Amino acid sequence: MPLPERKTVESGADSKRTLGKGVFRKCDGCGETLPSEALHHNHEVCPQCSHHHKLSAAGWRQLMIDDDSFEEWDAHLEPSDPLEFVDGKGYPDRIAAAQKSSHAKEAVEIGRVLMDGRPVAWGAFLFAFMGGSMGSVAGEKIARLFERATASRLPVVLLQASGGARMQEGILSLMQMAKTVAALERLKDAGLPFISVLLHPTTGGVAASFALLGDVNIAEPGALIGFAGPRVIENTIRQTLPEGFQRSEFLLAHGMVDRIVSRLEMKREIGVLLRHLLHSTRAPENGRALPGA
Repeated sequence: MPLPERKTVESGADSKRTLGKGVFRKCDGCGETLPSEALHHNHEVCPQCSHHHKLSAAGWRQLMIDDDSFEEWDAHLEPSDPLEFVDGKGYPDRIAAAQKSSHAKEAVEIGRVLMDGRPVAWGAFLFAFMGGSMGSVAGEKIARLFERATASRLPVVLLQASGGARMQEGILSLMQMAKTVAALERLKDAGLPFISVLLHPTTGGVAASFALLGDVNIAEPGALIGFAGPRVIENTIRQTLPEGFQRSEFLLAHGMVDRIVSRLEMKREIGVLLRHLLHSTRAPENGRALPGA
């Protein structure tokens, strides 16, 4: 009796390997294999070990803000190539690839939203866009977020997830650190609260500027937060770092963040904080809309 053709055997094996692809996912925390739908409905938090996987900006909007309340600001802004930077690939090509994969024009989105009916100036980094790196346009959008919030008398909630300054823009990227912090200080001078939410990872020039300057700094469990990464620091100082160095729990123990909050409790926690902060500063909760915003 002739053996079946090898091609037929391989096709069957390939079919088995692809069976369930996208239906199940392995948790990065406990290694448990879970239905993808279960993770999705739990906002990418493992129901077994509570490990927080990355959540998209759209997922955060669904979790945190009132339905259909996102009024985006400055969505038309996108980066150019002022330095004509090439690192084996032209910067415009990298921008185009990032825009295609992330379905966004830049690494930050900003706008006015409602959280339990309360107007809030909202910002969120899109890590899928070049690692959430901050170039001149991303920095401009963060500065405008603070400036519009100041003019409209709105509190600011900003979600950070960034690898830091964008090297393809050189000093134009680094100067965004000073510009954004100056805009933030004007918000604070106006007596308006800024709640900074630190996601995994929050590093580099973003961590070294506005990310840790919130009236309240909230971190997700297990998030990497710091300037240089642990491996870079270990290679520089040639010492072994403490267990859990630069993770949320380490920063909380050393006074760098105020609270660690599960993603599933984040909306409620921020709502409570806004009520207290707005009451203590006597800032109105019905922010004015900017003309043309």
